[in-house]
Amino acid sequence: MAGFDWPALMRAGMRGLGLSPAEFWALTPAELQFLLGPERGAAPLGRARLDELIRAFPDDQGERDDGGN
Repeated sequence: MAGFDWPALMRAGMRGLGLSPAEFWALTPAELQFLLGPERGAAPLGRARLDELIRAFPDDQGERDDGGN
């Protein structure tokens, strides 16, 4: 199993994102990945996946969009 490329991650976080060392080391791997952006080659959200998410998490039909007025 390959490990993390810490020098590359530190360069991306501290030089690329301008994080201080303390800020860099306080991040979780998920937070760092989010800040660095999507991986190259990662597919964007397609219509089929969007439809799947809409079915799984429907909007509450009882909510009002008029601010309650």
